[in-house]
Amino acid sequence: YDHNFVLNKPSSNSVTADPLTFAASLYGDQSGILMEIFTEEPGLQFYSGNFMKGENIFKSGVKDDFRTALALETQHFPDSPNQANFPSTVLNPGEQYKTRTVYKFSCLKEQ
Repeated sequence: YDHNFVLNKPSSNSVTADPLTFAASLYGDQSGILMEIFTEEPGLQFYSGNFMKGENIFKSGVKDDFRTALALETQHFPDSPNQANFPSTVLNPGEQYKTRTVYKFSCLKEQ
């Protein structure tokens, strides 16, 4: 996979809306580690390691072969500059762009 998912964001005119939106969670059934992602970005790119080549070795001794890992990247939508109905990615001279993403980790399994 290498897909962008549109996140369900609260209305921009909502006074009480937290700018951080829950985007995704992952749970490792063997480690008990839970990762939760919260972001101000409108999209989440899911990449499933399609081009991993077995050149690195993980902690367990397993190689990073095809699709043995993944990435979750918060971002705007691909092709945003060419799609008028997508959130804008235009940044004019002198403007700053700031965004926030939180990757929260916890352990749900006793060690």
